[in-house]
Amino acid sequence: MSGPSLRKLEAHRSIHHGAFVEAKRLTELLETLYTDGRYEHAAEVADALAEHWEKRIIAHAEAEEEGFYREKAEERKELSETIAQLKRDHDMMRTLIAEIRQRLSEQIDREVLTRFHALLHINRIHSADEEALLF
Repeated sequence: MSGPSLRKLEAHRSIHHGAFVEAKRLTELLETLYTDGRYEHAAEVADALAEHWEKRIIAHAEAEEEGFYREKAEERKELSETIAQLKRDHDMMRTLIAEIRQRLSEQIDREVLTRFHALLHINRIHSADEEALLF
């Protein structure tokens, strides 16, 4: 069973918004540090940003999959394809985070930034779709 925050649109939207705004802010800081050639600081921010994605956004996705999505699928059988697509979005985000972690173990580079920007775009579209289609 999912928590009450996941089942109420405004609370759910607030979770999405807060996590997204923080990820965007950290991504912008990372971009600035990287562009300025401050690679050591950029690597620290990149690590913190990856952790943010893992602990806030991916953890939220896992809670959705374990409770909220199951409940919605039981309530409305016609949502099975929609839920499968939303889970696929989560999988893409997990894949990008894994790629970022692998690259960061070697060095920070432009590809790390590209993946963080991709995460923002996927997450923005995913959240809008989820809010529109499941509530």
